[in-house]
Amino acid sequence: MIEKSRTKILPMENQTIIEAGQSESRYWLELWHYRELFQVLAWRDLSIRYKQTIIGGIWALIRPLLTMLIFTIIFGRVAKLPSDGSAPYALMVFAGMLPWTFFATGLADASNSLINNANLISKVYFPRLIVPTAMIIVSFVDFLISFFILVGMLIWFDFLPGWQIIFLPLFVALAFFASLGPSLWITALNVRYRDFRYIIPFIVQFGLYVSPVGFSSSVVPEHWRLLYSLNPIVGVIDGFRWCILNGQSHLDPTNLTISVAVTIFFLWFGFFQFRKMEKSFADLI
Repeated sequence: MIEKSRTKILPMENQTIIEAGQSESRYWLELWHYRELFQVLAWRDLSIRYKQTIIGGIWALIRPLLTMLIFTIIFGRVAKLPSDGSAPYALMVFAGMLPWTFFATGLADASNSLINNANLISKVYFPRLIVPTAMIIVSFVDFLISFFILVGMLIWFDFLPGWQIIFLPLFVALAFFASLGPSLWITALNVRYRDFRYIIPFIVQFGLYVSPVGFSSSVVPEHWRLLYSLNPIVGVIDGFRWCILNGQSHLDPTNLTISVAVTIFFLWFGFFQFRKMEKSFADLI
C-alpha cells in the first residue's frame, strides 16, 4: 500500500515572503528583529574589555586624564597657546578629549570588529551591521565613565556650563555617526584586505594631531579653515566646547555645517559600501 506524502502548510505568521525590491526595507526589519543579539554582543564586548584587569573600568578614566595632562603641559605651558575665553586650559582640553576619545576608540574597535568575530559570522546569519555598531556602543559606555571626570573638573574650577548644555546630546549623536560612517567602510575593507588593520592605528594617531584636541580652533589660520573643517570631528569638538564652556568657545556655523555634511556623506558611503560587500563576508573572513 502506497502512503501518500503530506505537505504541512505553515501559518502565515511563520512564513517569510520574499518580494522583489524589498531587500532594503526588510534589512531594517531584520535589524529590529535581531535587537537582542545587538544587546548581547555589546554586553559581551564590554565585559571582555575589562575582564582580568586590575582596576577595571578606571582605565576609561586614566587614559583621557593622562592625555589631557600631557596636552595641557605641552600646548598650554610650553607653547603658550590661548584657551577659549576665561576657561582653564585643562578644562578646554578635556572638553575636546571626551568626543575625540569616543570617536577614535569607536573607529578603531569597530573597524576590526568583523575580523574579531570571524567564527560567529562564518557560522550564523544575522545582519552584520550589528557587530560594528555594538562596538561603538561599548565606546559610548567609556565616554559616559569619562564624563564623570569632566563633572569633577567643572566643580574643581568652579566653572558652570550655561544654557548651551542642552544641545550636548545632539553633538554626542553627531560624534556617534561620525565614528559609525568611516567604521563601516573600513571594516568592510578590512575583511577583504587584511593590511588595513595596520593602517587604522596610524589614521587614529594622525587624526589626534590634526583635530582641535590639545588646542582651540581659534588658532587655525583663516586660509586653512575650509580644509580644516573637512575633518568631521572638528565640528563635534567645537560643539562640545561651546556647550560645556558656557558659549565661550566659538562655534563657527560654516565649519559646523561642513563637518555635518561630511559626516552625512561618510555615513551614507560607509553604509553603501558595507551593504555592497556584506554578502561576501562569510566567504572572505
